[in-house]
Amino acid sequence: MKFDVILEDHLGPFGTFQKRIFLLLCMPALFAGLQLLSHVFTLNVPKHRCALPGISNDTFTIQGPHHELLLNATIPWTIEKGISVRDPCRIFKENSPMGKNRSAQECHAWVYDKSIFKNTDVTELNMVCSNSSLRALTNSILFVGLLCGSIISGIISDLYGRKHALLSAVALHLGSGIGTAFSPNFMAFVIFRFFNGASSIALLISSFVFVMELVGPSKRTLAGIINKLFWCLGLFMVGGLAYLIPDWHHLQLAISAPVVLLFGFYCFVPESPRWLLSRGREKEAEKILRQAAHVNGSTLPDVLFDQDTLDNGPPAKITEMFKSPVLLIRTLIIFFNWFVIIMVFYGLALNVDDLVGDIFLNYTIGNIAEVTAIVLCLFLLDKLGRKVLHCGNMLLGGTACLATIVPIMYGGQEDEWITATLAMIGRFGATDCIIYIFSAELFPTVVRNSGIGSSSFSGRVGAIISPHIVSLGAVVGGDFSKAVPLAVFGSLSEVAGILALWLPETMHKELPESINDAKHFGNKMSHHMDHTDESKVQGDNQTSSEQG
Repeated sequence: MKFDVILEDHLGPFGTFQKRIFLLLCMPALFAGLQLLSHVFTLNVPKHRCALPGISNDTFTIQGPHHELLLNATIPWTIEKGISVRDPCRIFKENSPMGKNRSAQECHAWVYDKSIFKNTDVTELNMVCSNSSLRALTNSILFVGLLCGSIISGIISDLYGRKHALLSAVALHLGSGIGTAFSPNFMAFVIFRFFNGASSIALLISSFVFVMELVGPSKRTLAGIINKLFWCLGLFMVGGLAYLIPDWHHLQLAISAPVVLLFGFYCFVPESPRWLLSRGREKEAEKILRQAAHVNGSTLPDVLFDQDTLDNGPPAKITEMFKSPVLLIRTLIIFFNWFVIIMVFYGLALNVDDLVGDIFLNYTIGNIAEVTAIVLCLFLLDKLGRKVLHCGNMLLGGTACLATIVPIMYGGQEDEWITATLAMIGRFGATDCIIYIFSAELFPTVVRNSGIGSSSFSGRVGAIISPHIVSLGAVVGGDFSKAVPLAVFGSLSEVAGILALWLPETMHKELPESINDAKHFGNKMSHHMDHTDESKVQGDNQTSSEQG
């Protein structure tokens, strides 16, 4: 019998055994959530200005009248949102004549506001002003790590097993996380961040695949969404820890050291029986399944496996999806939607410290928007349909991001809460749980895994680009600088949402198995023509038989 039939009809789709393993395998998602958005705090850019030359005890906070006089004589003023503030990047030239047109130059030493964070990696490595691009580069390298990790972890998982891949990711995650906290310079920091990103996505993918192979088909959507909620729990936790721990070194250690607990998987989590069976290790797979049946209180047949248990039909390559105009357009739309969603998600998360108000509150509201979108996905996906929900989300989020231009350009400080609210609605629209299910159902069975892998690759490219879009504001300058990233994210979301209207609905439909099924999936005219041709052939055969 098929492996899914064993899980669904005999073992139980989500019995006690699977629930125990499932809860353990949700922990990697939590730890990955702790790390992947921690840079919102560890790379936070606090308020800053040029340091006063020759003053060793200079601070961002004004210490008294004499200190203020020195500042007025040394630091020029600039206008932001109609308010005069001290220039964060320039200092008056020495011996330049006093007056309105006094010349200034860029400085090379700064003092930082320590009212929120004692320090961040930005303040230690001075990634501000002319060096601000280093922060975007650091985040991009993290996302390059995600891209490489998603590819390599899949290969390791298929060759050496889900359990070994997961434990390897745990070891790399622990080492790179602690190494990041003790990075002596920029080069060491970005190298550790690369491996931290690679191990974070490896934790997510290895544990997710593990879960999907243990749970019956009828419970996989539920299990996948619950796993995603554990990721969100990690996002909430890092925000709380950052609030309590203002030193970025200590914060990094606090979110990295507990990963050592995941080595307990070696004792408590078995290897995936589906993987064991795929490698010809039938006795080990059967032993695990019979142990699971004992825990679940179910009964398995005497003979479990045959040559068809893991037979998924003839293999095919993802390139087959590019040979038909219909499938080519559909595949490119899916790739573009993944690209935009992941870009907007990480971009809006990174942009949170540019919004007005408390960074911790804004970050938490963004996470609440993410959880709300996931919960609504769970309840509405099988009622409204994948297409309506996905396109609606994208268009809503895109419109909200574009609408931020109005309060940014024409509003005052009292209207900045509107910008923050609209940005959070944009975050709501950038949830990936819908597109993951939608695209998995659009790809035919023979290329489903490679299709999702290629889609995820597109998303990682979007993540790599997102920090540079966030930093576009620094290039543009002026009041419009804060609107530029949101305008880009909004425009791309609108385009992706409109293009997704050309995708067929998959709710309550028999999903495509072969490439030929995919060509005609959702195409009534093609289906009608195929049906007419088949009827004509059957009629001709019947006529021939009668004549015979």
